[in-house]
Amino acid sequence: MRYKKLTILPLCLSAIISTGAKDNGYLDKKLPEKWSYESPFTQTIPTEDNWWKCLDDNLLDSLIYEGVQNNYNLMMAARRITIARQNLNNARSQYLPYFDLNASWNKVRSSGMNGTTGTQPSAADYFSMGINMSWQIDLFGKITSQAREKKALWQASQAQYAGAMITLCSEIAKTYAQLRTWQAEWVVAQEHITSQHKIVKLTEARHEAGIASMLDVTQARLVYYSTCASVPSLETSISSAINSLAILIGVYPDSLTSELSSVKPLPEYRHIVATGIPMELLRRRPDIAESEFQIASYAAALGVAKKEFLPALALNGSIGTEAHHTGDLFRNRSLTYSITPTLTWTIFDGFSRRYSTIAAREQMEMAVESYNLTVMTAVEEADNAMTSYVNSLRHIDLLDNVISQSRKSLELSVDLYKRGLAQFSNVVDAQMSLLENQNSLIMAQGQALTSLITLYEALGGGWETGRLQ
Repeated sequence: MRYKKLTILPLCLSAIISTGAKDNGYLDKKLPEKWSYESPFTQTIPTEDNWWKCLDDNLLDSLIYEGVQNNYNLMMAARRITIARQNLNNARSQYLPYFDLNASWNKVRSSGMNGTTGTQPSAADYFSMGINMSWQIDLFGKITSQAREKKALWQASQAQYAGAMITLCSEIAKTYAQLRTWQAEWVVAQEHITSQHKIVKLTEARHEAGIASMLDVTQARLVYYSTCASVPSLETSISSAINSLAILIGVYPDSLTSELSSVKPLPEYRHIVATGIPMELLRRRPDIAESEFQIASYAAALGVAKKEFLPALALNGSIGTEAHHTGDLFRNRSLTYSITPTLTWTIFDGFSRRYSTIAAREQMEMAVESYNLTVMTAVEEADNAMTSYVNSLRHIDLLDNVISQSRKSLELSVDLYKRGLAQFSNVVDAQMSLLENQNSLIMAQGQALTSLITLYEALGGGWETGRLQ
């Protein structure tokens, strides 16, 4: 089998990284030595988790802080950590003996006809009290393997919480970016409505003066009314974004409307991003850490299944007192005790343990396959996010030139139209082109910001497995 060496409990993630990701026993393919697109990503890896601080938006910071405090998905993830921790404590409690206290009154009558000759029946009534003890000796490490399994699941739940935290913060930031994008488009629409209304008045005045046709007026009004018609849908999108933020933060929308309805510019989206090398994803991404801990839990479960083939040693005992009168319970002659060491060894169980062991091994190897897929997906997501972010910035730079020429084109076409040297259709085309290009620029800026957030998310958001202990 390809993963035969994984029948023992695997190392923790930090130890594996220290020996090199390509030799950790899990990866079946070597990680790339560097990213396919790395020119703007040269800094060292940050150690702080607050990656959103680089966006320099205090309102976004407060929204994320509130979301971390109130988001219900995050609260449930935190409770899963508590549950996993208590399961670990429960597994470790198996190392200790169990004691129980009992006290009772007994009335017994024995038959006198049990022998070959009949006798008088005997009767007795007495009080009893005592302590019973049961202790499962961890002779072959079965309890230890069970505790390791629960510990790995507890660590996996912490990694899952870190992943939920990263997802929540990125979703809040992306929704906030979308809100500011739609607000910017709304501002552009209002500016064009104002300028287009002036063009409508110009064509109406020229028509009344007899130097322009009604066609010019209708074309100007068409452009104007088309822009006006785009406003309601933008306002709907703005409202939807505020509602989405409210759900993510765990509040009702009316508590956010006042502070989010005011238009503000997009957060700064041009940054040098700290990416490190692909192997660093093993340290930073919680989903990879979670997969690692899942392998550890399944390896421990396999160890438990194997130990079912071995004998089990238990120590049972009791100490107490029995007497007819309560005043005699604590006399020396009333003392009772028993000690029963018990060794059990199942010889045949219809191959049940064999089948359970095979299933546990396959479950562990499936976890290894899942780990490899998670690592490959992480590398793909990070590479795609880098490429998307870099190309978004290039797109913005090119659109700046396009908009500059679109403005000139509109100014020249309006000037030529006023002097009667060009048709009004040139003005219409220039108006529509400028509006379209400005909206394209705003969308590109929003996309660049979203790509930047996605890149931070793909790189693990700065989380490290050392924080998951």
